[in-house]
Parts: sequence; structure tokens; C-alpha cells
Amino acid sequence: MTEVVQRETGVRALDGRGFSRSLVEEISARKGEPTWMLERRLAAWEVFERTPWPTLKDEDWRRTDIRPLKFAEIIPYVPGPNGVRARETIPAEYLSELADAEQGGFLIQVNSDPGYRELKAELAQQGVIFMDMDTAVREYGDLVREYFMTRAVLPEQGKFAALHGAFWQGGTFIYVPAGVEVALPLHSLVWADQPWAGLFAHTLVILAERARLTLVHEVASPTLSGVQGLHVGATELFIGPAAQLKYVSLQSWGRHMFNFTHERARLERDATLDWIVGAMGSRLTKSYMDIELDGQGSTARMSGLFFTDDDQHLDHDTQQNHNAPHTTSDLLFKGALLDRSRSVWQGMIRVAPGAQRTDGYQANRNLVLSEGARADSIPGLEIMADDVRCTHGSTVGQIDEEHVFYLMSRGLTRREAERLIVEGFFLEVLERIPFEGLRERLGRDIARKLGF
Repeated sequence: MTEVVQRETGVRALDGRGFSRSLVEEISARKGEPTWMLERRLAAWEVFERTPWPTLKDEDWRRTDIRPLKFAEIIPYVPGPNGVRARETIPAEYLSELADAEQGGFLIQVNSDPGYRELKAELAQQGVIFMDMDTAVREYGDLVREYFMTRAVLPEQGKFAALHGAFWQGGTFIYVPAGVEVALPLHSLVWADQPWAGLFAHTLVILAERARLTLVHEVASPTLSGVQGLHVGATELFIGPAAQLKYVSLQSWGRHMFNFTHERARLERDATLDWIVGAMGSRLTKSYMDIELDGQGSTARMSGLFFTDDDQHLDHDTQQNHNAPHTTSDLLFKGALLDRSRSVWQGMIRVAPGAQRTDGYQANRNLVLSEGARADSIPGLEIMADDVRCTHGSTVGQIDEEHVFYLMSRGLTRREAERLIVEGFFLEVLERIPFEGLRERLGRDIARKLGF
């Protein structure tokens, strides 16, 4: 059986636009939060106030200009429907089952409000916790307090990390007890459909020793004309000793959305992470994605694909931090660009002193499909140990005309040949997504970008 939870959120619409300390206090009060969470929000707000806005003079921001964002026009809390009404708000393609048969649970957030939750009864009986963050703060306060923005994403990591710490609302909380294997995948979705909305979803996943989980987390919205939207998100993944997490993160924001995220995974001894990223949407994205290999024998693989067109700008900043010996990381990001769009990928493998026998690899491959498009690819290594194997590579190129000629000689039109080449370019990453329905949906997104 599946437990279906429908609840009314404790926060209703807030008046006005913009951000302030008093608004932080009002949000916390309306949610009925404990004192410790209000204190953390206010501490983050203080960090936000004293932290300057990033500019093109900052090294990791010098290729991404955020001045078009009309920050003062953003509404920091926008209510959304809940219960069945929340589910009815979502387009059908996001509601389909992830696996051939069923999924273990489904969590929906519409705008700023937690909306709908399903969880298989047998998973709840095993001690699996799967709920929105607002509820988790009230019902599992000690557990949330230990992990929430204390060891992974910190307010001090930047202007947007601090803003998130002050204004976070909703999101996903998961705890899997020691030795529990969640055989069916969990699925969470954040959906935004209102103009000038500010969203601050927080994802917190905790896997105890030898736990296993597959999670698909999506953020999406329609494109709204003549307005802007803002998402400032944070993701914290804690993977305990010998635990295994497969995490699929998909971003399909509309073209009016500015998207800023800080995401960090911490792996203990012999832990395994398989992180797959798909980015097709937003007007502008700046995402920090860090993997911290803290325990000996831990292993992480990160796979990413993105496709930009029109005037989209996607900036992904990845870190593979080897903090212990005998750790392994493998990163592959692939991107295609059309029209006047631009992508930035900045990657770093860092090996700490004493992290001997490290094996690290990173690669970024870019396919530029229009003269006006531009891809910046910046790999890096910072090695402070002497018994390691760390390599990196990046490419930026166009479609090989010989490949086009070969396919056209077999009866395809040029457009059909280019589509086949682009789809084949992405196939290596798409095949790492364990759900056929998601692969097919991303395939349709790629086809639409190409005009099919």
C-alpha cells in the first residue's frame, strides 16, 4: 500500500516584493519553526547582508553576468496548491512512473509550498523518512539540526548560499537507516508556475551505513513571457560508510528563470555515489556541484548533459575533492549549443596532502552547432600528493562534415543527419540514466531544440 499525505501548509501569501530581515522572521513564525531554525536563518541573513554581489571581476563569475536579474522585483514567497490539487497542477509527463512497474514514493512542491506526498507503506515500516523539509524540521528536528547547512552547503560559501540559508522554503528530506536498501526509486519534483516567483527548495539526503537509494529530483516550470523568476536552491547529500546513492538531477526551468544552486555530496569510507545531471532549461544558471571524498575507498561518478539554444547561459562549476587515500572520481560533462547561447564549465580535481593512491578523471566535451554560440571549458588539477593518477581533458568542436556526408549518402537529409549525430553525442550520458521514461523525455527535449 501507498501512504498518501495531504496537508495544508502553515504559511500563506506574503505581501510585497524584495527581501528583508523582518520577512525572514515572518516566514519562520508562520511555519511555526523552532528557535534554532530561526537563529540559523537570521545568521544566514547577516552573512547575506555583508557579502558583496558577485561580479565579472570574481574569477568564478567572470563569464557569467547576473546584472539582468531584477532582484528587487522577486516575490520571495508564492503560495501553491496542496494535496490532490497540487498533483493536478503538474503536466502529465512529470507524473509518469520512473520504473517499468512502480516507484517507492513521490513528493511534489508547487511554488513555495509543500504539496503532495506518497510513500510505500513497506518503506515507512523499514524506517525510511521521505517528506518535505518543512515537516521534517518539526517532526525530526534533531536529525535536521545536525545536518542542515552545517557540513555540506554553508551560508559562507557565497551570496546565493547565504540567501538560501535565510529564505529556504520546502524541498525534500530523506533518511535511510543503516542496512536498508530502498529497492524502488524515490521521486521529487519542484514546479513553479507564477510570475516573479522566488523559490528556495532545499534537498537533504542522509544515508546511514550500508544503506542504498535511487533518487530522481526534478525542478521545472513553463516559460512565462515578460517576467522573471528566481530559484536559489541547495542540495546536501550525506553518504555513510559503504552506502550507495544513485542521484538523478534534472533541470527544466522555463526561459524566464534565473537559477542558482549549491550542491555538495560527502562520502564516508567505501561509499559510492553515481550522480547524473541533465540541464535543458532556465535563462541563466550558475551551479556549484562539489563531491567530497572524505572516506578511504569512496568512489564517485558524475555525468552531465546540457543543451542550450537562443540566448541561454548555463555555467556549471564542479569540484572533485579527494580528502582521503584510495579514492576514485570520474566526471564526464557533455554539452551542445545553438544560436547565441553560451555554456561555461569549470572543473577542478583537488587531491589533499596524504590522499595517496587517488584516481581522478574529468572530461568536458562540447558540440557547437551555430556560429554565434560559445562554449568555455576550463578543467583544472590541484595535486598535493605524490602517488596519484589524475587526468583531465576538454574539447570544443563542430559536427564533422564527413559524418554528415556519410549519413546523407545513406538517404538522410542534412537535418536528419545532424539530429542523429547530436543524439549519438549525448548517448553515453543518457545511457547512465536508469529509467527509460526519463531517457525518452530528454531525447524529446533534444529533438525540440533541433527543431523536430
